[in-house]
Amino acid sequence: MEKIVECKNLTHSYGQKQVLKNLSFTISKGSIFGLLGKNGAGKTTTINILNGYLTPTSGQCLLFGEDSQQLSPQTKARIGYLMEGHIQYSFMNIRQIEKFYSAFYSHWNRDAYYDLMSKLDVAQTQKISRMSCGQRSQVALGLVLAQDPDLMVLDDYSMGLDPGYRRLFIDYLKAYAASEGKTIFVTSHIIQDLDGFIDKCVIIGAGGVLFDASIEKLRTQFRKFQFKISDGLLPLKKNGIITNIEQIRNVVTVYTFQSEKELKGYLKKSDVAFSELSEVEMSLEDAFIGLTGKY
Repeated sequence: MEKIVECKNLTHSYGQKQVLKNLSFTISKGSIFGLLGKNGAGKTTTINILNGYLTPTSGQCLLFGEDSQQLSPQTKARIGYLMEGHIQYSFMNIRQIEKFYSAFYSHWNRDAYYDLMSKLDVAQTQKISRMSCGQRSQVALGLVLAQDPDLMVLDDYSMGLDPGYRRLFIDYLKAYAASEGKTIFVTSHIIQDLDGFIDKCVIIGAGGVLFDASIEKLRTQFRKFQFKISDGLLPLKKNGIITNIEQIRNVVTVYTFQSEKELKGYLKKSDVAFSELSEVEMSLEDAFIGLTGKY
């Protein structure tokens, strides 16, 4: 598969604070890729490096084979970027802003824009400043779709959106990627929205990459177990067996890449008296919490 994005050992620090450490990943053509992590994990920093807005302390990022720090105008034209906040010229209306943007793009697809605008319950003469946050986000998405980019980069697009607009956003993006063979790079704090949407993810934390594989592998290899103990605080911590552990009263939740048999063997070897051990089905959000922790 053609590699659209290649990030190699990206490391970046702001003064003495290191926010990225040897981050490496690839995004293949036609895939929907999610970069996930808590606030401050380095998601926006990665996107700024990818767009050429920020020079990494070390490492390299390639887009369509070109260094992100020296992108040609032709390559930049293949990238559509939607940032958190959905910044637009809010004094314009739907028609005016489409006409304004169209002058800058040689492959402008106004039909893609107006198809999405038809879903909004607003007049085309209404100023963007008088729209809701969700409506403004759809205008921003429509403008990006009309650019017909080969790579769409979305940085926390869902901030401030209600469930209906978030679902509309995702539905349009899925259709866009599937019908046009485009590539999407997305970050979001609303992890449940990405369940069933992204194909592959990299989950990053303070210590670097916590997971890098397809969503299918995350579902089949990462597990959540619960069991009960008689009383007291369980003397177990995160290690090579246990990725994360939580205890509320006598109920213990363990996240692990090990099988039930292997976990039972570890608990017995650690002299843990447990009962009612069972595997719990996980969503993508559950898996994210299991890898990064709740706090």
